[in-house]
Amino acid sequence: MTAPCVWALLLLWACPAEPYRTPYDQRQDPEPDRDRIDPREYHRDASHREVRECRRCCDPGEEPPPQYASQHNPPQYQVAPQINITILKGEKGDSGDRGPYGKSGKAGQMGLQGATGIKGTKGSMGPPGEPCKSYFAAFSVGRKKALHSNDYYQTLVFDTELVNLYGHFNMFTGKFYCYVPGIYYFSLNVHTWNQKETYLHVMHNEREVVILYAQPSDRSIMQSQSLMLELERDDQVWVRLFKGERENAIFSDDFDTYITFNGHLIKPKNEL
Repeated sequence: MTAPCVWALLLLWACPAEPYRTPYDQRQDPEPDRDRIDPREYHRDASHREVRECRRCCDPGEEPPPQYASQHNPPQYQVAPQINITILKGEKGDSGDRGPYGKSGKAGQMGLQGATGIKGTKGSMGPPGEPCKSYFAAFSVGRKKALHSNDYYQTLVFDTELVNLYGHFNMFTGKFYCYVPGIYYFSLNVHTWNQKETYLHVMHNEREVVILYAQPSDRSIMQSQSLMLELERDDQVWVRLFKGERENAIFSDDFDTYITFNGHLIKPKNEL
């Protein structure tokens, strides 16, 4: 037992002890020896170490990294002066001109029918109205007998009634009586006699208005005259043959109608 203990002490004395070292892979960034490193490599490694080192963004004289620049440099606001408008408000001006009316809106729906009102009192009687009138007049008459001049004027009387609306043309007197005042159109057609004058007047009341005239000729011809007149109520229009100072006549026979007198209302007076 004593011998082995002696040999163990001799071995420990003969082998010098070395301190414990961690493996190279487990050491944390050992500082390389500057004498064994190229100076350019050393400065490049130093710049990498500076990037990995933690810095404070608020250190004076240093700029923060770009990713933090927007957070530490807030937008600069300009202070705008505020003016109290009530101090600058002037006096109230005059009212302007009224503008034009706008477009009418759409018509609304018809409302409900209201309640029936109280019956009113009976009104006073109005003035009497005008007598019943026919607002048109027309006639067309003819003559089948010849007529010769005499010592006096002769009214041309007609014996054939073609049209006589409302009987305004009197067949016994040979005159048209106006019952509807207004503008009228008249026409007269006659047949001349051989070797004799034809001389007639269209009369308005007792006034000669137009003349129908034909000189003596070896042959008989048809002659016509037309006109328009403005008539009042009870006016008369008729035809007369000139008196016997001259030999004049109009031709006809008992079979054919050679002489006609026509007239009709163009427009009544109340429509003028």
